[in-house]
Amino acid sequence: RNKEWQAYSAGIETHGMNPNAVSVMGELGVDMSKHYSKHIEELEAQQFDLIVTVCGHAAEHCPNLSEFKEIKHVPFDDPPSLAKLAANQEDELESYRRVRDEIRAFVESSSFSS
Repeated sequence: RNKEWQAYSAGIETHGMNPNAVSVMGELGVDMSKHYSKHIEELEAQQFDLIVTVCGHAAEHCPNLSEFKEIKHVPFDDPPSLAKLAANQEDELESYRRVRDEIRAFVESSSFSS
């Protein structure tokens, strides 16, 4: 790919950094120790070419995003919801790994064009 992307992450609610998410990202060498849970309003001054929502809740409850050039709604499963159904810690982590890997595959295979 020739395009360079700068990614930001924010939500419509803040919940703090989930230790399971931090752990499974660390497995791939992604250090999230300096990250924090941000509300979308913290990024109001930032200009975006593309907005990607990654769950149905966000797609339904996001503020008006009509000013943005491109918006994609991609309904990935919610790892914390999946983890609640897990029998043990390893199964919880597997839920996070699965969704992490699905998001990675989406990003790697997407052209991000309409």
